[in-house]
Amino acid sequence: MAYQYALSNIYNHYLTTYAPKSATRYDAHKKSELRNVYNSIVKLNKDAPLSIVDTSEAAQKYVVGIKENARELRNTITSLSGSDETELLNRKIAYSSDASVVDAKFIGDISGQNEDESLEIGVEQLAQSQINTGNYLRKDAMTLSSGTYSFDIGINNTGYEFQFNINPGDTNFDLQNKLARLINNSNIGLSATIKEYDADRAALSLESTATGIDLGHATLFDITDDNTSQASGVVDYLGINEVTRHPQNAIFTLNDEKRVSYTNHFTVQGKYDVTLKGLTGDESTVTVGLKPDMESLSENINRFIGGYNEFIRAAAEYQNSQPKSSQLIREMSRISGLYNNELGPLGISLTEDGTIQVDSTTLKAGLEENGAAESMDGIKRFANAVLNKTNAISLNPMDYVNKTIVAYKNPGKNFSPSYITSQYSGMMFNSYV
Repeated sequence: MAYQYALSNIYNHYLTTYAPKSATRYDAHKKSELRNVYNSIVKLNKDAPLSIVDTSEAAQKYVVGIKENARELRNTITSLSGSDETELLNRKIAYSSDASVVDAKFIGDISGQNEDESLEIGVEQLAQSQINTGNYLRKDAMTLSSGTYSFDIGINNTGYEFQFNINPGDTNFDLQNKLARLINNSNIGLSATIKEYDADRAALSLESTATGIDLGHATLFDITDDNTSQASGVVDYLGINEVTRHPQNAIFTLNDEKRVSYTNHFTVQGKYDVTLKGLTGDESTVTVGLKPDMESLSENINRFIGGYNEFIRAAAEYQNSQPKSSQLIREMSRISGLYNNELGPLGISLTEDGTIQVDSTTLKAGLEENGAAESMDGIKRFANAVLNKTNAISLNPMDYVNKTIVAYKNPGKNFSPSYITSQYSGMMFNSYV
């Protein structure tokens, strides 16, 4: 257990220091997938020659970086494919006929989605928070006596007491700012601000972070100092017990069926992430669905090419210190070159530095001219080739580190080193004491 904990700490140190780290759902794997990865590593170790590897700090930074950047690119491609590799780059994109009223994102699985399926959403009422805005008092005045005061706030079925001092010479503005800081620092689900009416008068305003209201309740929070432990009177003086905006639920229709929600942000059918932003007119609705093929394909292609270019640029940063990074860029360029004839008509071309540029006008015309399905065959094959390459890099990044071959293994008589996963993990563990 201590060994695993130490190894995890070492990996996280290098990962967070030298390479970007973003956890996604595509980093989770089934047991069968992990078993395949393990078997592939064992096979690599069984057939690979014995080498002396550069274990300098610079090499460690480099190898962690290329492995994680390869993972980032793989995740970008996978995110555009869902769980079905045959649907590569067909990831659906949600649209809203009026994004200023209803915003939507597609979060479902790509398989089985029909572009003809859409939602009709009519917004009758938005969910609102509760606001208590106090009295507008003169900033430079104060009529309360100095001393220790307190008041109680009830929120989420929990009571909180706030104690504070009014010192000689304090003004109303001093008191309002003191209570605003006290409430904001408490993190109880309230936000306090100072609202200024003019240069001379200001009020303390409290707003709940939550929206909506349960049946049978009128407020989300209440403020009182009737039974508090210290001196009372500050609540009435400031006027912060007066509700100036009552909380309310969102009321909307979904395909003509009336719905109620505590918040303006929710999911529908496990496919759409919806945010209500405004109201629709009488009997009018906003249509939420999936974008037509041309739009979603063009957007997916640009996302894929963007991820590819980020990977090439990241590898190029090591060219001065790690000569084999140039080999990695050349290998990626050769993959791109193999599909150059198929990608050219779509306005996708390879540049001198190994990155890829996209002419959006040519891309759109290419998709429309031959039809999306036929035009996408080449880019899908290219994306699949890049995906396979990123898997290979993630599996054995040590291929791109300076090393000296000491001896080749005897073909057909090698044993599988079941407990030595790779030189990659061993290299990072060498410096652990």
